Amino acid sequence: MKNTDIGHIISGEEFKDNGEIIEIINPTNEEKIARITSATEDTIDKAIKSSLKAQKIWQTFSLAKRTQILFEFKELLEKNEDKITRLISEDLGKVYDDAKGELRRGIENVEYACGVGEILKGEYNKNISSSIDSWSEFSPVGVVLGITPFNFPAMIPLWMFPLALAAGNSFILKPSEKDPLATIFITKLFNETRAPKGLLNLINGQKDQVEKMLEDKRISAVSFVGSTEVARQIYTNSTKNGKRCQALGGAKNHALVLSDAKISQATDQLISAAFGSSGQRCMALSVVMVEKKIKKLFLDDLITKVKNLKVGFQKLESNSYGPLVSDDHLNNVQNYIKLAKDEGGEIILDGREINDRRNSDKKGYFLGPTVIDSVKPNMKSYLNEIFGPVLQIIEIDNIEEGIQIINQNSFGNGCCIFTENGNYARDYEQHINYDWAVNYYGLDFVNEILDSNVGFGFESSIDVGPNGRIKEFKERLQEFLNDAEEDKLSDGSKKVFKLVKSLVNSTHYYDCNDLKEFNEKVNLVQLNTIAIEYFYSLADKPVTDYNPSFSVQTSTIIGSHVNVFKNKFDIQNFQLKLNIARLDINLLKEATAFDIKEKDKFIY
Repeated sequence: MKNTDIGHIISGEEFKDNGEIIEIINPTNEEKIARITSATEDTIDKAIKSSLKAQKIWQTFSLAKRTQILFEFKELLEKNEDKITRLISEDLGKVYDDAKGELRRGIENVEYACGVGEILKGEYNKNISSSIDSWSEFSPVGVVLGITPFNFPAMIPLWMFPLALAAGNSFILKPSEKDPLATIFITKLFNETRAPKGLLNLINGQKDQVEKMLEDKRISAVSFVGSTEVARQIYTNSTKNGKRCQALGGAKNHALVLSDAKISQATDQLISAAFGSSGQRCMALSVVMVEKKIKKLFLDDLITKVKNLKVGFQKLESNSYGPLVSDDHLNNVQNYIKLAKDEGGEIILDGREINDRRNSDKKGYFLGPTVIDSVKPNMKSYLNEIFGPVLQIIEIDNIEEGIQIINQNSFGNGCCIFTENGNYARDYEQHINYDWAVNYYGLDFVNEILDSNVGFGFESSIDVGPNGRIKEFKERLQEFLNDAEEDKLSDGSKKVFKLVKSLVNSTHYYDCNDLKEFNEKVNLVQLNTIAIEYFYSLADKPVTDYNPSFSVQTSTIIGSHVNVFKNKFDIQNFQLKLNIARLDINLLKEATAFDIKEKDKFIY
């Protein structure tokens, strides 16, 4: 497939338009292997109309017929397993075995969807009250949009659309513009089944195309996997337009190795977890915490084994892992390595040495395995998701310190422990804060039939630790400032605008190194939207005229006046955009002109 122009898939046919051209590059050799176009507005409209038409037909299909069609699709995937695997390898640079494993995991989900009859069983309860029966049933939501990432071009689409289709929905796929070839081929395979044409459509494009579809009221639900920043945007725009949304973002996965662990066994497992798929997966291990007394032995064994990994310019079939997806991503990961060193980290194995492309004619976006020691939890290279073959080492004194580090990290996804002590394993399991690991933006599945058995929605998480919540809060306040037109506000509302601006600019408030510090600053009893509403009620009168003494007890009085305060708003959707805003009273004292002398004032 060399320099091939590939179109969108609409109503079972390939459709080409005159949108912006995107070149697809093989990251192994930097050859241009195909071209796609970003969908025009007319193309998007055509795809949505096709999906609507097909969904109305599809929802009338019996469960038995849906099952038959899904089985047809499963057989087509298995028949074309080698071709799909090689498309993944060519387009993404993933080694053959990794690509094949990815596809097999996706096929497993199709097989699960084939059990749609069992999945969609409702409930019937007779005589729940006198002469009253109750029953429940599942209904499709309509057209579902799936926005998939570059790192699993087969598995994640196969996580998304088969179950959505099984439930009676239609589906529009928007694959990554970096490596869409396998996803396009899979879409074509599905359209070889007896399903209504248009039941599964595919639109190529980038940010603009996604935004157009998120704004379209004809799309009822959205599923997204990608970076944390984009996940926030997707979730905000989707819910603003009345859609169900599942938005999954970044991760920082930890392993804890205690002094009683079998070191050789631990390093074998950790190397596979850290460097498989070039570290470009949400479940990649990025941090190992090792007890001080065994760290040298651990590192000696780890480095010896890591040096035996095959990466670089060999054939993908013989590599341990392949290149990174793009030149931009390679540079980004290399910058994180440099940052770690600048912050005090010790690079004991530097993957940048494998491919300094500025001084070489060798091709490919390769990065050797990198191990960084002496990492601290306050380093930016630790706090951010690197998404590459980089493993960071943190020295700890005991299990308690390790648990604390995990719990204070803003990402939550996966963690593990290596120990021979059952009590340590039990303590570890009991004291990890799983609430940090829950996707902050909710798991509003395309239908409520979906559960943990599908594997989708439980592998990636959003930035929800203390730092993540503070960051989210600050960003939402910034949204308010960006949307507000200060020159058009009333005098009272300008006071509130300035208040919010002061809070956003108080950067010291957002610099929290651990959960304890966060709790101390925020005190978990925060000023919320209702208190802001109260400011509105006061805003048009001199502040000196008011000396309220709010306490927890008087918060009910504030609540009783909410409806009165709402009609004073002159900034649209103010409460919606600030419904997560929670502010510490101490910050309020520092950041506003209000002379608050009592600690419990303005607390709700």
